[in-house]
Amino acid sequence: MKSIKTISLLFLILATSIASAQVKFEATVSKKKLGINERLRIDFKMNKDGDNFSPPSFADFDVVGGPNTSLSNYSRNGVRSYSKTYSYFLAPKKRGKFTIKQATIEIDGETYKTFPITINVTAAVSAPNGNASASEIASENVHLIAEVSNTDPYLNEAITVVYKLYVSLETTVTGWREKDNPRYNDFWSQNIEVKGFDVKNGEFKGKEYRYVVLKKVVLYPQKTGALKLEPLVLDVSVEVPTKRRDIFGRPLMTKVPKIATAGSRTINVKPLPEQGKPSDFKGAVGDFSFKVTTSKTQLNATESLQAKIEVAGKGNLKLFELPKLNVPTSLEVYEPEHQENVRTNLSGMQGNISDTYTIVPQFRGKYPIPSISFSYFNPKTESYKRMSSDEIVIDVLEGPTAAINNAENTTANVKQSVNTNANSFAFIKTTTDLTSVDTSQFFKSKGFWSLILLPFLAIPLAIVIRRKTDERNADVQGNRTRKADRLAKKYLGEAKKALGQKETFYLALEKALHNYLKAKLNIETSDFNKEKIEELLVKRNVEATVVSDFISILENCELARYTPITQVTMKNDYDKAAQTISLIDKQLK
Repeated sequence: MKSIKTISLLFLILATSIASAQVKFEATVSKKKLGINERLRIDFKMNKDGDNFSPPSFADFDVVGGPNTSLSNYSRNGVRSYSKTYSYFLAPKKRGKFTIKQATIEIDGETYKTFPITINVTAAVSAPNGNASASEIASENVHLIAEVSNTDPYLNEAITVVYKLYVSLETTVTGWREKDNPRYNDFWSQNIEVKGFDVKNGEFKGKEYRYVVLKKVVLYPQKTGALKLEPLVLDVSVEVPTKRRDIFGRPLMTKVPKIATAGSRTINVKPLPEQGKPSDFKGAVGDFSFKVTTSKTQLNATESLQAKIEVAGKGNLKLFELPKLNVPTSLEVYEPEHQENVRTNLSGMQGNISDTYTIVPQFRGKYPIPSISFSYFNPKTESYKRMSSDEIVIDVLEGPTAAINNAENTTANVKQSVNTNANSFAFIKTTTDLTSVDTSQFFKSKGFWSLILLPFLAIPLAIVIRRKTDERNADVQGNRTRKADRLAKKYLGEAKKALGQKETFYLALEKALHNYLKAKLNIETSDFNKEKIEELLVKRNVEATVVSDFISILENCELARYTPITQVTMKNDYDKAAQTISLIDKQLK
């Protein structure tokens, strides 16, 4: 019995020693799903000290803190415990699923790796995490606000969103960058340019703040129902006061990063009412005027006139179609030319749009252009409006007369009278008097024999052409010369066009020389310097005089920008460049 207890004790000690000797190296994260405005903590923990710790690249995150190292080493009841942790604080760069790859470390000569971890970054959350007191101060004193002009508009009614950054008087913002832009799904959107960031004084939640307008957007909802506006997210650098003071008693400032988010907003878009909707309504929403005009009402046949359908005012001018022009069939009408003269500001689109038709009458007469109607919905009065144009009569004074009884009252739908003729029907002839149209025969004609002999006559000509081609291909030096000349013309084409314009010519000439070297020597623009070019050309067995000429042309391109140059000098430089490129191409090996 005693021996059994001894064996059990030895087995327990052995198991404990084996367990304590097992090396652990693992990675853990504070959360696997976070908003783009939150921070992620990742810990690389080991139970035995090692060397050459190598963290992953964190390519999809910004490292905002770390590495911080914590060490724990103690012994309890004869059992030694050791723990070492490397901690990093990360801020995601964008939304999506990202994998943090393996970290490595060497322990007792062996390399250990952590498992990859997948992180899901979502849209910004309303309450992002934060640990440091300075960060909490920044969060309390810096706010990004999205001001929406109307949260319950009608379909296609303009709303504006103005993004303002509020900063308390105790803190300072030293810079910011856009981390995530809203996509404005289900809206037609246009950014309004913000010229300069003027700092203004204002109130936020009853306290005095300074604010700056960062962004202005005009939106036209394209769907009804509850539409969500994604938040704007900024990465802001904030200076906050600390409890320490300088020799003058002023608080010392510390800089901390802050993720500012405007928060998501919901826009409840109302559908346009069905009651009272005109049959010709095509989606125009706003306050408009409508007119149809023609460039002339009297003209001759085959002359042209223009008919313009125009809508002007304030509303969704770019988001609906104009009514079509209907004219009599005797008037030839071409496809309209669409024009938009629309400007967009914080109150929405304003201006006018038009379709201009070119009309060409074919016959003399009077042709009416029927009345055209246009309907729109006015969100201020919450009612539909319908406007109609007057009928316009086009008077064609001179030209051929259409085959109708009453040409002066021509309309789109007329019935022509039928005039009977005594010779409308004739007796059927019982005999024919037909003659052959073509009496000559091709067989055994001159053309026939020419086509027979032509292949035999072409054989000697083909032999001569083949010999000339072989001779040309055998002329290696000549082929290289011709190829070099073609290259010179190809690269110097733009420079030749700019002869006489000093700056344009020498810029084009320098670019041509650089492009030629890129193609022939496989070097990048960053490697372009005279010493490097000279070294590469000499290595490729280009004669020293040719290299010297090439370098001198490059120097001329640089000097020409600051010195007066005549057209004769430009022509000489062009000829010299063409000759030098040709020589280099012959000598390159």
